[in-house]
Parts: sequence; structure tokens; C-alpha cells
Amino acid sequence: MAVPLAMPKLGMTMREGRVVSWPRAVGAPLEKGEVVLVIESEKAEVEIEAPASGVLRHVYVPEGETVPSGTLLAAITATVEEPFDVRAFREQHDRPAAAPAAARLLPAAETPLSPARRGTAAPITPAARALARELHVDPARIPGTGPGGRVTREDVEAWAARRRDLVPVAEGVALEVPSEGAGDPVVLLPGFGTDVSMFARQIPELAARWRVRGVNPRGVGLSDAPEADAYDVGTAAADVAALLDTPAHVIGASLGAAVAFELALARPALVRSLTLITPFVEADARLLAVIDAWCRVASEASPEAVARLVLPWMFSAEYLADEGRRERTVRGLAATAARVPASTLVRTAAGMRSWSGSRRADLAHLSVPTLVIVAGGDLLTPDGKTVADAIPGARCRTIPGAGHAVTLEAPAAVTDAIRAQLEAAP
Repeated sequence: MAVPLAMPKLGMTMREGRVVSWPRAVGAPLEKGEVVLVIESEKAEVEIEAPASGVLRHVYVPEGETVPSGTLLAAITATVEEPFDVRAFREQHDRPAAAPAAARLLPAAETPLSPARRGTAAPITPAARALARELHVDPARIPGTGPGGRVTREDVEAWAARRRDLVPVAEGVALEVPSEGAGDPVVLLPGFGTDVSMFARQIPELAARWRVRGVNPRGVGLSDAPEADAYDVGTAAADVAALLDTPAHVIGASLGAAVAFELALARPALVRSLTLITPFVEADARLLAVIDAWCRVASEASPEAVARLVLPWMFSAEYLADEGRRERTVRGLAATAARVPASTLVRTAAGMRSWSGSRRADLAHLSVPTLVIVAGGDLLTPDGKTVADAIPGARCRTIPGAGHAVTLEAPAAVTDAIRAQLEAAP
């Protein structure tokens, strides 16, 4: 009997994967547990083992293609002589997960610009427009998968289906809060211009012991994007507080660390422990210049252009020297950039500017167990050690040489530091 091999879902943020290579040719014998496939997902390559012994009978998805989790990739049969119907097997086992267009990364030349980038309405089919009106969905927030970036009825259906799982946090505002695991709650807060996929390498390890909840802030991914001049840090902290009904371990990276800091000051009873990754309390001229360029490029160019702009600021020279890893990271960052419209970047940047420098004196008032993770090669927020020194009783872990995106560049070191912090918390 043939055994299917499908694109896995490796963690709560994975919605699709790219087939990197098939190490064994069609017809080659396989042993259960042998590496049969290498995929790329969440900015990393992962080896997939054969679920059964036999032969690699048929490959449905060739190298280089990106498909949703659940898509049938290949079939394994006991022998090469076993009767096998390629089409019928696909109809029986191909179960791609519905995913919004925002999760689909297109080649740079084909990547449609979002309405916020074009300054004009996205092309949309009449059927999709009618369905969007019926479901009270704003089609301007749905990047399309049709020709020329056209929004199709299927795009609207997928977007609306995933929005049903949003969690209300304020009047008229609900956020995308994917979760995984069981146990004491752990909350992940991403930085500027990113989403919870920046913690993709930490989530599986943490979810093995704790209930992990990632919070995509206002305007990111499927989260509501209310009209406002700024998305301020205090409001973001209040949104997180609205999600919590019991004390949680709170982990924030960069601007997410600022939100975590605000939460710990305003609602310390909700914070069981605090982990601040590459934190800052005052944005320096370099960080502000990068943020301004980020907003400008996102308003005028493709997600890939955004990814290539921020890449050298986020990673160390050593990391970038590996061309394969660099290009894989570009693809991952571009997929993330597609989920953060330029309008969200502009509002978030305004909120960050108003917060910058306003809380330095309040570091001494933090009263929860705190870990500060510093990236030794961080160009954007280099004063993390100063932040740690100002917090009473805070522990500081420096990861030598790593750039600002330390959760991706040095995932094991970050995960180990976080795990030790959570295990030591009262």
C-alpha cells in the first residue's frame, strides 16, 4: 500500500514550505527514517525522513517549488512493481491547508505590491469584491494570487476563514494570536516590521513544555489595522494585557521588548518573567534612519526589496558570507514583509518615536525576574548591556558576534537562554 509524504506543518507559524532537494531519485530504495527530502521553511532548511521503507515511487512537487502545508509531495510504495495510480493517489491524499495570499512568496518580478505600496486599489475580480462585501472583509488588505496580483474569490475565502480565529483585545480590534503547546503561558512579541515567525526556531522547543502564544500586533498579518496616526507602545502593551487571564512569561524582541517592558511596568501581576531580546530604551540616529528607509522602500517596492534592504542591518557579516543561507533568509524575510503593509510600518514607527527616550528612568522600577539577551554584533540596538545594568537583579546573556536578528542567527543559544529563564522563574 502506498504511503503519502506531505509538506509538514512544523510549528504554529509555518503555513508553507519550499522543496529544496530530493536526495534520492524516483525509483530509489528507501529505509524508514532515511532523509528523503529537504525543505525550506521559516528561514531554515529542514531534513524530512521517510515515513516508511520501500521505494520513492512518484514525486508530485519538484525542487524549487513552494506549496502550502498538507500538499502531497511524493508517494512511497513497498516495491516498484506495486500497482499505483498517480492521479487517484493525489486526489485521495492532497490536502493543502488554506492560507491567505499574504503567506505566499512570489518571485521578485511577479510580487504584487499591496495597495499601501501602490497607492491605488488592488485589482480584484467581481466575484471576490462581492464576497468581500458580504463577509465585511476589506479587500485592500488581501494580497492576491491571481494574474497580476488580482484578488480572487479564493483569496477572500481563505482570508476570512483565518480571521475567524482572531482574539478581541479592544473595541473593534482583534489580533492574530497563533498558539501551540500546553502548560504555563509564554507570550512572544515580535519587533518592528516583523511577525511571530521571527521566533520560528524557538517555538517548537518551547511548545514542548509551555503553552506558547505569538502576538501579531495591530496591522500585522491578519490583525486588525485601525485608522490611527500612530500605533503606540502603551496601546500595544494594553492589547497584550487583554489577552492574558493568568500571569505569563513574556518574551519580546527589539520593539517587542519595549512592549514587554511597558506591560511589566503597567501590569506586573500579569508578568511571571520577562525576557528582553536586543532591547533599547532610546532609538539612536542609525536605528531611526533604517526605520525611515524601511518605511519608504515598503511604500514603493516589493517585499523582496524590503528584505534586501534590512538584511545587512539584521545579521552579522559572518552569517551573510554564506550565500545559500543569505538567499534563504531573504526569501523568509520577504514573506514576512508581505504580511506587514507600509501603512502599518509608518504608524508603528510613529509610535516608536514617541516612546523613544521616555522610559530610561523607569528601568529601575521593574520588579519581575528579567533576562536581557544581547547580540554582540548588533548594529541597531547596541546598548542592551546598559539596559540590563539598569534593571534591578536582571541577568544578561551576550551572544558573541550575532546580529540584531539573533533569534534567527543564533537560534539554539537564544532558546537555551530563554529555557533557563523560564525554568528558574518562581
